[in-house]
Amino acid sequence: MRLDGKIAMVTGAAKGIGAATARRLGEAGARVALLDVDGPGVEKVAREVQETGSEALALRTDVTVAADVQAAVEAIAARWDRLDVLVNNAGGFPRMRGTEDITDAEWDEILRFNVTSVFLCCRAVIPVMRRQGGGRIVNLSSVVARSGAVLTALHYAAAKAAVLGMTRHLARELAGDGIAVNAVAPGTTATERVLAARPPEESRRLAAAIPVGRFGEPAEIAEAVVFLASDAAGFITGATLDVNGGQTMV
Repeated sequence: MRLDGKIAMVTGAAKGIGAATARRLGEAGARVALLDVDGPGVEKVAREVQETGSEALALRTDVTVAADVQAAVEAIAARWDRLDVLVNNAGGFPRMRGTEDITDAEWDEILRFNVTSVFLCCRAVIPVMRRQGGGRIVNLSSVVARSGAVLTALHYAAAKAAVLGMTRHLARELAGDGIAVNAVAPGTTATERVLAARPPEESRRLAAAIPVGRFGEPAEIAEAVVFLASDAAGFITGATLDVNGGQTMV
């Protein structure tokens, strides 16, 4: 799959699935704008993208702040004059927690990080994509939004389910503009955050319970994102691609 000449924007690009996706987009020929609150981290990944032979732009951005997001999109448009692919990857949760232990502040933070960020980024890129006659939006959801097979935390499960609802709505709303909107729902993936969220023994038990017998790798999730961003997925919109090693089957 090639994305030569395409301009892609990836949020949460300093590590994990976001970093793997940015690198894979670069390998596929896209020019990549990388957004993250971790400035040094996103600059490091941008250099790795450049090593693939593609251009990269590192933007220290808080994707929960509308002004930051708008400034980033304007910077991308100023440099490359278009924006073909948006990957809404920023999200996650810091630790396992029972529902009764979730504070009001933590609830608001997780919803803002996982849901508001998607809204703000989509709202900012839609006018650009409409003007140029189309584009691709790929939203990162989670296996926890597809079934109760994996116990995480209520706010994260609710947020990732909301992402799927937003994906379907936007797919219907934007189809006439040539903008395809899809989601990827990863299973448990061996990122730093995921491995830190559970004791090692619990992670081993969870991995053993997955039909393929292991966690996913960030690069495997990135392949699914790049597929949905490519012309090969031109007749796909409003869909959720499950990449979970059989962790849940729907």
